Amino acid sequence: MNLNSIPAFQDNYIWVLSEHDGRCLIVDPGEAAPVLRAIEEHKWQPEAILLTHHHNDHVGGVQALRDAFPDVVVYGPAETQHKGTTQVVAEGDTVTVLGQDFSVFATPGHTLGHICFFSFPYLFCGDTLFSGGCGRLFEGTATQMYQSFCKINALPDDTVICCAHEYTLGNMKFAVSVLPEDAEVQEYYKKVSELRAKNEKTLPVILKNERKINLFLRTEDADLIEVINQESLLQHPEERFAWLRAKKDAF
Repeated sequence: MNLNSIPAFQDNYIWVLSEHDGRCLIVDPGEAAPVLRAIEEHKWQPEAILLTHHHNDHVGGVQALRDAFPDVVVYGPAETQHKGTTQVVAEGDTVTVLGQDFSVFATPGHTLGHICFFSFPYLFCGDTLFSGGCGRLFEGTATQMYQSFCKINALPDDTVICCAHEYTLGNMKFAVSVLPEDAEVQEYYKKVSELRAKNEKTLPVILKNERKINLFLRTEDADLIEVINQESLLQHPEERFAWLRAKKDAF
């Protein structure tokens, strides 16, 4: 099975998992044109579309893809049922595509109905976790997003995290501003800066590595707690998560 990323808009990635025989699934097609070009180029045969949430930059291409491939099944949360979804799924459901079982789990925060799809090693997490950061809280709360991060953090070390946006450089600039002396953060920031200077992708990422450099996964980290305590004595990890999100919003 091959993992492919298709750039869309300014910084989106549409993910495609394909088999050697050409069968494929498509994740969060915000626009159809680049997907249709890739389908033609690679001779893919779409079997399903997975949707993580209702925002247009993740669902805008669904109808055109359904028009081109009427038999494709579109799996998504209830909030996408008017965005082209043909089968609504929720936490605890399993979706079987390309012979792979994808577990569905709820990850509210960015939107209230946001979900992720996981079939080892691949996690399609939409706008929940980004490399070095987390999604904005448009509908949910910091506590909800923290709980969503806990679910992701419980996955195996070598989980391949397929984020939906190329936000890594900005996230790492923020991380360096919070923990300027952290060697892991500094090293990753340098690596990402070099990649982006050459217009190369920073995604996907591996969960084991993300735990080292993503401050939103480090709310129990002593160095981070020390920094936060200089401003506010926060006893609970979800409070520290909220502190980070507020600081990032203003960064």
